[in-house]
Amino acid sequence: MDALESQQQLDNLKHDSEVLLVLFGGKNCGVCQTIKPQIDEKFSDKFPNLERVYIDCEQLQEICAQRGVFSLPVVQVFFMGQKFIEEMRGFSLMG
Repeated sequence: MDALESQQQLDNLKHDSEVLLVLFGGKNCGVCQTIKPQIDEKFSDKFPNLERVYIDCEQLQEICAQRGVFSLPVVQVFFMGQKFIEEMRGFSLMG
């Protein structure tokens, strides 16, 4: 899972990727650090076209605030640049 460093990178990926999963987290968020490798593991084989990226909200507070992310973790999934799913705090990776 690649870490993004700018709003421009996120905008480019939303535009260029058919399917994009964005994990908003933080280095001091234990849940975020636990699910990050699980997302890669669970989705890389089943969904090879799913682009997966990570945004550290402790480093990139402005981007997270602009996206409405005020608690961690948050997962947003985009299809063709449009937000399709948003899960925050309590969700399961099972299934």
